[in-house]
Amino acid sequence: MNRNFARFIPATALALILSVPAFSQAAAPAASPAPAASAAPAATKVGIVNLQAAIVNTNEGQRDFEALQKKFDPKRSELENLKKEVDDLQKKFNTQADKLNDEARADLLKQIDAKKKTLQRSYEDSNADFQAQQDEIANRIVQKLVEVVDKFSKDNGYTVVLDVSGQASPVLWAASSVNITKDLVDAYNAQSGVAAPAKPATAPAKPAAKPAAPAAAPKKQ
Repeated sequence: MNRNFARFIPATALALILSVPAFSQAAAPAASPAPAASAAPAATKVGIVNLQAAIVNTNEGQRDFEALQKKFDPKRSELENLKKEVDDLQKKFNTQADKLNDEARADLLKQIDAKKKTLQRSYEDSNADFQAQQDEIANRIVQKLVEVVDKFSKDNGYTVVLDVSGQASPVLWAASSVNITKDLVDAYNAQSGVAAPAKPATAPAKPAAKPAAPAAAPKKQ
């Protein structure tokens, strides 16, 4: 799981610490009572969750991120074609520059520079659009996922639930038995009612991952 995915998860969702129930204190009787035996401290039940993994592994997340990828396929192809045009012009310059006169050489360099700028702007615009729509999906899911965490944790007696997906997570190690990520994904799927996306019959199932950007950013000149 790419940790950069945490950028669009609200800070309030990164550390889900459920409040410990408060115990009311009875009023003191007129006469001093006999010393009561000290109550045994309540056991602390801790769980960890990879919130980033949970988001993209829910049925809703898989469905919506896959749809977003398909939506941007035409733009991705457009960027790839534009990059090929830049590469072809650059190869032409590299192989023919010494055979061209000054005017033709300067004109070719202008074409290359203009194409590179168009590619850079197009990439930045499409990538910003992609990120914004990706963030909207993740934020929508995480808001509902926080409610699932709250209900699941209370129903199962958890005192604290920590998100370990961020780079700043203080958890260095935890037993797999306290990882409730899959349980939360299952609970989310049951609540959302979204069916699991169909897997291609000829392709092996792949683990969910953060959706890729439309194309690799070209280097600025």
